[in-house]
Amino acid sequence: MRLLVPRPARGGGRPAGFPRRGRSLRWSPAWICCWALAGCQAAWAGDLPSASSRPLPPCQEKDYHFEYTECDSSGSRWRVAIPNSAVDCSGLPDPVRGKECTFSCASGEYLEMKNQVCSKCGEGTYSLGSGIKFDEWDELPAGFSNIATFMDTVVGPSDSRPDGCNNSSWIPRGNYIESNRDDCTVSLIYAVHLKKSGYVFFEYQYVDNNIFFEFFIQNDQCQEMDTTTDKWVKLTDNGEWGSHSVMLKSGTNILYWRTTGILMGSKAVKPVLVKNITIEGVAYTSECFPCKPGTFSNKPGSFSCQICPRNTYSEKGAKECIRCKEDSQFSEEGSSECMERPPCTTKDYFQIHTPCDEEGKTQIMYKWIEPKICREDLTDAIRLPPSGEKKDCPPCNPGFYNNGSSSCHPCPPGTFSDGTKECRPCPAGTEPALGFEYKWWNVLPGNMKTSCFNVGNSKCEGMNGWEVAGDHIQSGAGGSDNDYLILNLHIPGFKPPTSMTGATGSELGRITFVFETLCSADCVLYFMVDINRKSTNVVESWGGTKEKQAYTHVIFKNATFTFTWAFQRTNQGQDNRRFINDMVKIYSITATNAVDGVASSCRACALGSEQSGSSCVPCPPGHYIEKETNQCKECPPDTYLSIHQVYGKEACIPCGPGSKSTQDHSVCYSDCFFYHEKENQSLHYDFSNLSSVGSFMNGPSFTSKGTKYFHFFNISLCGHEGKKMALCTNNITDFTIKEIVAGSDDYTNLVGAFVCQSTIIPSESKGFRAALSSQSIILADTFLGVTVETTLQNINIKEDMFPVPPSQIPDVHFFYKSSTTTTSCINGRSTAVKMRCNPTKPGAGVISVPSKCPAGTCDGCAFYFLWESAEACPLCTEHDFHEIEGACKRGFQETLYVWNEPKWCIKGISLPEKKLSTCETVDFWLKVGAGVGAFTAVLLVALTCYFWKKNQKLEYKYSKLVMTTNSKECELPAADSCAIMEGEDNEEEVVYSNKQSLLGKLKSLATKEKEDHFESVQLKSSRSPNI
Repeated sequence: MRLLVPRPARGGGRPAGFPRRGRSLRWSPAWICCWALAGCQAAWAGDLPSASSRPLPPCQEKDYHFEYTECDSSGSRWRVAIPNSAVDCSGLPDPVRGKECTFSCASGEYLEMKNQVCSKCGEGTYSLGSGIKFDEWDELPAGFSNIATFMDTVVGPSDSRPDGCNNSSWIPRGNYIESNRDDCTVSLIYAVHLKKSGYVFFEYQYVDNNIFFEFFIQNDQCQEMDTTTDKWVKLTDNGEWGSHSVMLKSGTNILYWRTTGILMGSKAVKPVLVKNITIEGVAYTSECFPCKPGTFSNKPGSFSCQICPRNTYSEKGAKECIRCKEDSQFSEEGSSECMERPPCTTKDYFQIHTPCDEEGKTQIMYKWIEPKICREDLTDAIRLPPSGEKKDCPPCNPGFYNNGSSSCHPCPPGTFSDGTKECRPCPAGTEPALGFEYKWWNVLPGNMKTSCFNVGNSKCEGMNGWEVAGDHIQSGAGGSDNDYLILNLHIPGFKPPTSMTGATGSELGRITFVFETLCSADCVLYFMVDINRKSTNVVESWGGTKEKQAYTHVIFKNATFTFTWAFQRTNQGQDNRRFINDMVKIYSITATNAVDGVASSCRACALGSEQSGSSCVPCPPGHYIEKETNQCKECPPDTYLSIHQVYGKEACIPCGPGSKSTQDHSVCYSDCFFYHEKENQSLHYDFSNLSSVGSFMNGPSFTSKGTKYFHFFNISLCGHEGKKMALCTNNITDFTIKEIVAGSDDYTNLVGAFVCQSTIIPSESKGFRAALSSQSIILADTFLGVTVETTLQNINIKEDMFPVPPSQIPDVHFFYKSSTTTTSCINGRSTAVKMRCNPTKPGAGVISVPSKCPAGTCDGCAFYFLWESAEACPLCTEHDFHEIEGACKRGFQETLYVWNEPKWCIKGISLPEKKLSTCETVDFWLKVGAGVGAFTAVLLVALTCYFWKKNQKLEYKYSKLVMTTNSKECELPAADSCAIMEGEDNEEEVVYSNKQSLLGKLKSLATKEKEDHFESVQLKSSRSPNI
């Protein structure tokens, strides 16, 4: 009867932790019983042929192999025989009790399963004992997998959706594996089952913080095994391999190497490289691993294989390396085959200059690039040009002199030289201006060194990365086009001139170099800085061909600096040389105020007050050197001392508008108070409540694949004695937290300024637990001034940049600049903050950016912000309120004061208290006036009626008199009285007078209209003597 036994899957389907045959399988005793029972039932049912109908040959050792079952609860297991595939045999060995579950062999040994004893590995093989090692990356090893995801939710074109990451993966590169370069999230995953506690160890290269690199471990339930483990991997220096190890627990461990690129611009990111992954704790190995091609093992019991030297090769499992035919073939270290030597071309040699001889001559020499792999004896090969041509040596560099020998020597302390003359002492009242100025390159200076390295091979180890060439130093040939050619300058420290020793917060020195690049491919020049030998950080980089230009880096602290220039012709590794003529040339390197520097000139210094010829003494902070006396004198108020020279009063530079200087005259700053005269009205502003750091986050913005990110700005507007209170950090790695806790002032991921910017990746954007901050840059580190004008020192705020203000209160503008220059901002960056009064936005208010430039800038160099707040309104004055008088009540009147509406001021003066004054009531005089008016009206009516009636009587009598006189004119003598009948009394006596009385005048006025119809006749009494 043939027993069919399940076998573990091979290749990628092999159970975790079993990359080779012979690993422990999860076969429990219950499984063995089930197999036996199933076989018996099949035989009884006639499904399997009986032994009598089809006899099977007995099993031999080659027909099966041994494996262990899964450990039971007591920690024991069984060794069982498993038939090989496509083998029909009978008589398999019976299961026997196996070694304990925690048993393992030592390094260089394997477990011989037949006898269950440890045996040494043979020649050409190696063993880690209880470990696994992955050092071959020609293809993705069995058990590894790639998973590419895009964590953002994107709505847009198809190439911006998550399926755009299908082509992103980790790429095997032979000796190492390389991460993706895009903004996809790609995980390299390996699952392993450990029988006992162990560890994982790997080497890596991680130099670009635009890629997030994390390593973490999960169990078979997709839960992180240890949340306290360092998740973020530390950055490494360029070209250096770092190492990372994490302890593993027994059981299933799923290892994740995960990278996520953050592409914010056009500059390509540098991928993460990983090699030599070692996992310890798999309990045992039942076989030794053969040495990979290019390596060998010539001793039994080896735990590793050695690399074949140059011009040798080996195949897989080699005991020794085989030499190539050196006259026609060659090979690099670790080669699996020999290659034919090509004919020599112009790309196989380079030119150097020898040191100066006693005659002051240098020779031009031509040398083959080592190791030489080309052949000169082929028909189309070129010959090495003749060497030995002599040329005059360039002069010594400034600060050095030639004492008649073939080399230059530094000038002694206290002396100076321009390089062409002997060293001379500095005159009295001056001191040497220490530093380095390298502009002649006959030999490499003593504080500089050069090297070459390659991440994938060792071809250029020991080569000079750079070569001197008279008036410049240029990149060397290297061994491959993707080599890093390194030039280092070491300076132990910087210090200011003696007269400025006491100054604080000022520039200590600067390094300036002039260079050009000549490239036909994607070459890159990196300029890097290392502070106190802790970590090298890229300050600036230039890609492609660049014209001759200068770059300056400013030093603000006294520390040990190593400046590095690294040049790479291309980042793609190739066997043949295509870009050997691509190069970079550096014409000069100048470092000022170097501690161990030499002097090319002298500068004035302050002398002691007691002895005119005494040595130089440091001036107190904020003091300049007076030309007439060479004594220290304090700068005038509201001026700051120049960082480049302190001789003469012109060294004190006036502060900008609306600013004042610190007590030591080191910088100018705003004390948050501003005064402006407008239309005969004084406006006083107090921004003290806005002196704390203001923050603004714009966006969101999206990368080409849709990754969401924000730009986060911190603004330190004024106050704090000119200290830069705005801080921006990079929290990508765990290294950040450790450095801040340790209080390291060398931490380069923390920047302080008046205005700074960080790129924020929200936690939900990439599936991280917290928001990530990266790419922190300084936008402003120098305060220029504050004014209502829209232009200051070539910084202009256009009128259409922000909405028109709703009031006539002028906006106040704060102007800043950054001293750091970049390839795109050759004059540095600038920042303008427009402060606008807005009573509807109390407290810190609201910060915004121009609508046309949502990132705060339209060109990446000039940044503009609008800060609206009630705290930006001027202080209140007597022009901002008016008075309201109340009614007079009981002899008293109130006067109230209220603010003008809308109110465009804050703080300042307060409203006056209400005023109470005496007054006479209006009701009394109103009544008096009404009474007098009523009486006068009644009187006038009465008089009018009286005179009207009187006039009627007179008119009647007059008419009667006239009629009587006309009828009896000649008949009778005149009577003594008129028309008095008998019996009537003479009731009235009429008296005629030419003069009218007061009543007559009133009557005349009342009867004025009627007088025109009657003739006036003056009548005289009959008793008049004239009748």
